Amino acid sequence: MTQEEDFQAQLDDLQTEDFGFGTQIRKSPYFDATVRWGAKGFSVYNHMYIPRDFGDPEQNFWNLVNDAILCDVGVERQVEITGPDAAKFTQMLTCRDLSTMAVGQCKYVLITNADGGLLNDPILLRLAENHFWISLADSDILLWAQGIAVHAGMDVTICEPDVSPLQLQGPKSGEIMKALFGDDIMSLKYYWLRELELDGIPLIASRTGWSSELGYELYLQDGSRGDELWEKIMAAGAPFGLQPGHTSSIRRIEGGMLSYHADADSSTNPYELGLDRLVNLDMEADFIGKAALRRIKEEGVSRKQVGLIIEGDPLNGPNTSYWRIVKGGVVIGKVTSAVYSPRLKQNIALAMVETEHANLGARVKVVNRSGVVNEAGTENAVIVDRPFYDPKKSIAAA
Repeated sequence: MTQEEDFQAQLDDLQTEDFGFGTQIRKSPYFDATVRWGAKGFSVYNHMYIPRDFGDPEQNFWNLVNDAILCDVGVERQVEITGPDAAKFTQMLTCRDLSTMAVGQCKYVLITNADGGLLNDPILLRLAENHFWISLADSDILLWAQGIAVHAGMDVTICEPDVSPLQLQGPKSGEIMKALFGDDIMSLKYYWLRELELDGIPLIASRTGWSSELGYELYLQDGSRGDELWEKIMAAGAPFGLQPGHTSSIRRIEGGMLSYHADADSSTNPYELGLDRLVNLDMEADFIGKAALRRIKEEGVSRKQVGLIIEGDPLNGPNTSYWRIVKGGVVIGKVTSAVYSPRLKQNIALAMVETEHANLGARVKVVNRSGVVNEAGTENAVIVDRPFYDPKKSIAAA
């Protein structure tokens, strides 16, 4: 080892050795690799570190929509449900009808509590007849499922397996997957999965992702090989412009995608979010929250999620608190997620407003922590439909 190589090795050790708040916040199998590849900041999600800063977030957005990015999303922990009653138990957790879900298929589902409130909006994967993974957003569904199972009277086993996803997203992600796995990977359909191996590394690949772009998720099934997997993907992607990155707030808000805790929580129901299509009240199977959701549908909701275009100078980053929405001097709702889209050249936002004011084209006033985003006293935002870009999701499904 040369003196320069030795210095670099010491630097790498310093970057990773004592990072963080202790063992109660877990690191993914890709943590050291992301630090090596330029991660400058982390957030906490499902009690784990998630890289949130590889430099300019606008450049990260352009890398995603023009080429491809590789994201450490090991924080998407899996709840594994197996056993003779696995299918019946999994159906009890979600309001979406799973009766036609095939082995090898993925579905976007909602997990609700007894009041119809949203506990999580994960991707469900069916690996075998009685083998499911719930790929989580940011809440403790492992504990919820284990608690429900205690009194369910069903023969199921529920655990967190050694599984850590990566997201490979962007228009060139297919070419990179082809370089890694061969031409046959191109036959993998949107929201389907396949068991694969890369130089002996066991994986599940799915045509899913949190970007509204063409993309794949690679579920590593051996955490000891995370660093190796990251480097193999980056090497294969180099000719296609692959960059390390993080899930883009810009792109996900453009696509109208929810961020749990920001845009929804246990006090938010699917009808307020316009997710009626994911609530199947007519199915024979029972699920937690069915009676409450039936009542909510019959009575109607008092608030709805809408899109907003906020006028004024470009926002310098996502909002870090909820901003008030005012109409006629009265607070009628809140901005839940806001960001400047360099592609649309507009400040865009997801918001929750009182139903009577949720009218497309209506003008409202948005007030942030510093006061009004634009001039005081003016209605500086307009209610619009969402998603803001590619409303039919044709890019992701291409």
